[in-house]
Amino acid sequence: MAQTIAVPGQLLGPANKYIAGAGTHIQDSNLYASLLGTVAIEEPEKAPGPAKRLTKIEALQTPATLPTISVSRSGISEKREVLPEVGNIVLCRVTRIQPRQATVAILVVGETVLEAEWQGVIRSQDVRATEKDKVKIYESFRPGDIVRAQVISLGDQANYYLSTASNELGVIMATSEAGNSMFPVSWKEYRDAETGLSESRKVAKPF
Repeated sequence: MAQTIAVPGQLLGPANKYIAGAGTHIQDSNLYASLLGTVAIEEPEKAPGPAKRLTKIEALQTPATLPTISVSRSGISEKREVLPEVGNIVLCRVTRIQPRQATVAILVVGETVLEAEWQGVIRSQDVRATEKDKVKIYESFRPGDIVRAQVISLGDQANYYLSTASNELGVIMATSEAGNSMFPVSWKEYRDAETGLSESRKVAKPF
């Protein structure tokens, strides 16, 4: 996993593949970010000695051989005035839902946390790459969702136009209608960790 920006509550990976480091927490056998910062993976040190051919039993990873995943504020750029540009990958928070578009507040551009939030819109035709005419904004995003998107146009004077029409783009953090944290279970669905109920989303492929 390359270094990337994580937001609080973002899924980082299964607990059986990583050791929880600083800035992370475990919930329902998954690791989540506890703060806004840069994700780092620290591989375990190899034990000295002659190399052995691994058997199936020896190949099973134990906690001592798992990489440690952590989130650190020190790895993230200081807040400063940055203007989103076409092609930039951004993190944004959904603020309003309308029949044909979702209005968002852009929080992070690349690895820079913005001093001021810029407004953007994700139009229904820019939500996904296929079956664009069948997209329903309410089934793709909800207010409060954290979304990874790409700037596709500087738009008008009021908004940047954003797209989630890629597997890596979409909702990376969602809260259920009951107010609980959710986790992705498919490309189109998040599930409430407390109630087990599912809600539709345009889900981003986790890194």
